[in-house]
Amino acid sequence: MQQKKTTQEEYQKCVNAVVDYINLHLGEEIDLKSLARISHFSPFYFHRIMKAFLGEPVGTFIVRTRTEAAARLLRYSDMPIADIAYRIGYSSPSSLSKVFKQFYGISPLEYRNNKNFVIMKPAIIRPELELKHEIKEVPARNVIYIRLFGDYKLNDYCSAWMRLCQFIQEEKLPMGEVMPYCIYHDDPKVTPAEKLRTDVCMVLPSFATAKGDIGFKQLATGRYAIFLYKGPYEHLQAVYDTIYGKYIPEMECSLRDESSAERYLNNPADTAPEELLTEIYIPVE
Repeated sequence: MQQKKTTQEEYQKCVNAVVDYINLHLGEEIDLKSLARISHFSPFYFHRIMKAFLGEPVGTFIVRTRTEAAARLLRYSDMPIADIAYRIGYSSPSSLSKVFKQFYGISPLEYRNNKNFVIMKPAIIRPELELKHEIKEVPARNVIYIRLFGDYKLNDYCSAWMRLCQFIQEEKLPMGEVMPYCIYHDDPKVTPAEKLRTDVCMVLPSFATAKGDIGFKQLATGRYAIFLYKGPYEHLQAVYDTIYGKYIPEMECSLRDESSAERYLNNPADTAPEELLTEIYIPVE
């Protein structure tokens, strides 16, 4: 039984490497043979294993990821539609339009012009919500992480964090930050709940070697709009809607096509929900 668990973890590590590569190269031609080499799976098993772990063929995953990126850029930026198409790997705006209609039943232009059209859930903007915020350059960081799949509200973040702490002890690594840092790769408004991806991360003072279900990566230096929210986690979706619908436009900054993240400044196990502090990192130009 232990061997089966280890194999599952090793497979997940390889799948994560492929998904990370896809996310970083959406604007380029993504060759499936190259992905198979990255995964270290044989070509024969590559598609079977990726489908088993992703819940869909890898080609479908790439198309869906590109289309969801287009939906975010259409809604949250003023980038021309042609530029969006090229940025996420389509040779022409018509190619993006065809795929977008297949996924959402509406053209990219119609979606941009119809602010009342929602792909999944309506926005909840709270104009009265006051958030401390700043824009600053965040330096490169080393992180170990566990990738979770599924509804953001239902993930077992505590178990993932405890596993990272256990890994630190097992590998005799210097302790990282005691505040968890979670990277959210997908927008729950455009991605089905069962396909949402979260990296539960611990920021480390040094490099580490990936092992089993524990991945390692370096987060690049980047500019972020950082917001401090005080209150229950259950209201975070409304907080994000308010950030995108009110704060980002007022701050006159454009979004980078990278994942947002959250840093949790106190422990929900011994903190009242209304006293919870969450830093929200939105990548901006």
